[in-house]
Order: sequence, then structure tokens, then C-alpha cells
Amino acid sequence: MSQSVHQHLLIKVIDHFFIHSILSIALLPPLFAETVIIKNCYDGDTCTTTKGEKIRLACIDTPELKGNKADPTSAKEARDYLNAMIAGQKVDIRRITKDRYKRTVAELFINKENIQQIMVDNGYASIYKKYASPCTWAK
Repeated sequence: MSQSVHQHLLIKVIDHFFIHSILSIALLPPLFAETVIIKNCYDGDTCTTTKGEKIRLACIDTPELKGNKADPTSAKEARDYLNAMIAGQKVDIRRITKDRYKRTVAELFINKENIQQIMVDNGYASIYKKYASPCTWAK
């Protein structure tokens, strides 16, 4: 084989390796720059950190404790499940935005598992379709 054929094949191999590497990195779980400790959760989609930060769990909705659409029994079950999972625990956080109540809207992770996805998978929450776009798992 000529030198130009070898160079061409080498370039193809490098290109393939580069593209495969980039795709592999893109599919990794997000890296977390920060962790917080959850003090407690008021309901199934709102928690407070030990530093007083209010966090609205992104992309999910759980039954309401109070108000016109209240479903107290289901709401307490969702809250208790979430508290049992993360209250007093250090969790990874991916902040997305602030909501109209000035709560941090974020995804939370424990042991690299998405808390919101666990809540949905176990029937304590549903995907909040109107606000689901920031969460790749919710699509």
C-alpha cells in the first residue's frame, strides 16, 4: 500500500475513534459540581436543604396536600416516600432555574440515580409534561 492510502486509513480510524469518544462522553450521566444536604421535604416535589434553600424537583408533579386539587392521602404518601429516600442525605444537584416563588428548580441525584425518575417509576409522581423539557429522561 502506498503512503497516501495508509494516511487515509489512519485518518478514518482517528475520525471514527474521535466520533465514538464524543458520543460516549455525551451519554455519560451529568457530572455534579455541587452537593447539598436535604433537611426535609414538604411534599413530594418540594424540599429544603440544611442551608435553607427551597428546591422544587424539576419535571415532576405530585399530589397536592392543600387547596382545590388536594389529595392529602396520596400527597402524604409521596412526601413520606421522598423523605425516607433523601431527608438527612447528601444529594447531587443540577440546578436549572428559579420558579416564580424563588425556589430553585433542580434535578436531584442520590448514588447517581435521578430522584425524580425514581418517584415516577414508583408511582409517587407523574411527569409534568409542560415543564419536562430540561430532563432528558422525561421525554
